[in-house]
Amino acid sequence: MPRQFAGWDESAFDVLLRLEGEPSQEVMREIRKDRERLVRQPMVSLLHDLAWADPAFEDHSVWRYGKTSWWWQNQSAVARIARNVEIGLRFNLDGLQVQGAWWYADSDQISRFRAAVAAEASGSVLGDVVVELRGKGFEITGDLLKRAPRQYPTDHPRAALLRHRSLLAVRYLGYDEWLQTPEVVDRVLATHEELRPLLSWLTDHVAA
Repeated sequence: MPRQFAGWDESAFDVLLRLEGEPSQEVMREIRKDRERLVRQPMVSLLHDLAWADPAFEDHSVWRYGKTSWWWQNQSAVARIARNVEIGLRFNLDGLQVQGAWWYADSDQISRFRAAVAAEASGSVLGDVVVELRGKGFEITGDLLKRAPRQYPTDHPRAALLRHRSLLAVRYLGYDEWLQTPEVVDRVLATHEELRPLLSWLTDHVAA
């Protein structure tokens, strides 16, 4: 099937520039149609092409508009892999960001995550995955406790991972001329391949 996504036109950045800071309601009303055409609709086309290329992107959403300026300055989309496990995309003046995320988890999921991290077989796999992602330039972040939970020793070999109540691996693909071309599809697919071991681990050990 022919690809729909042709890239973000350079004028998309002109639209986002007008939304910097705290834009007035009048500015947001004036610019809404241009933002929809130049910023949001390309993201819709991008997710369509990603879903056609990889089933992991089939269950996706492209955010519309919120009441605060942040939602106008950042065009986000997610593809749901499993419960609370997602691939996220964000387009703004800094370019494109892609992340693999486990977040908004309930207490049962957090308990399963900690148990899987603490267990040597599963936990060592996640530790290796995180080290590899950091080496590839991903930022590992999330909602963190100040220390590992009390039921685990402070010198646990994966104490840093046990602090997580959410886990995100974020890559900033940046801003360059390729954003104005269909090459974006291939770059996102390649980033997803690098994230696949993390997303698979989270799906197998936490999301059930």
